[in-house]
Amino acid sequence: MKGKMVIFGALLLIPLLFGHAGCSQDSGDDTPFEITVSPTQLNGHSIAGQKVVFLVTVTNMGGSSTSTVEISATAPGAEITILNGSITQGEVAEIMVTPSSASTGGSIQLTVKGTRGTITDEESLNFPVIEGMDDRQEYAEDLMEKFVSWLEANHPELGISENTEWSGTTVSPEWLVVSHYLFFSDEWEAHISWHVMIAPYDWSKLDLRHRFDETAPSYAFEISSVSGGINPVPVEVPETIWR
Repeated sequence: MKGKMVIFGALLLIPLLFGHAGCSQDSGDDTPFEITVSPTQLNGHSIAGQKVVFLVTVTNMGGSSTSTVEISATAPGAEITILNGSITQGEVAEIMVTPSSASTGGSIQLTVKGTRGTITDEESLNFPVIEGMDDRQEYAEDLMEKFVSWLEANHPELGISENTEWSGTTVSPEWLVVSHYLFFSDEWEAHISWHVMIAPYDWSKLDLRHRFDETAPSYAFEISSVSGGINPVPVEVPETIWR
């Protein structure tokens, strides 16, 4: 997998607008719906330049519909990229919010709006931006290579190999004893965590979420001791994504 890590966003879409993204169209379908944005709260804080990724789903209310809901969003002080922004029930949109350096010391208010025909629904949330830098990328990439090598040999059905290209971003940057990092391929979100301790307590975990149709991980694996050269094993899958 050497050489396959790329700058976040190179595999994705170019950001649509600074602080605003999304579009809507009148489908002529006025079936009521609700949008759900997850998570509603981060596991800690964010830093400038971090890609904070939120998931958006749609639930039809009082009827069924196959018409799409158009997702848009605003976040003053941040850049927004929306992926898979036209969704129906059972599909997942992703909103990537990147705080600017000017937002450090403050907070970002994200407002997400869904539109179908003349019907709209809106959700808002806030998250803090603290001083900090991403100093964990290199080690996270090393761990990711260990998991990918094992997955390619033991779980070929996942389609993950040394040729899979990943883009990464820090997450929970202020957490010290257990560090976290996120990687994204075209198909998968990979959350890496590791225990900053000496052997035999230097474990690392990986959970995988299938993008655009899952809101929680569906696979999880653990290396019980990284320095001990222990192979990954399946473990209990987390019920929620880590942000």
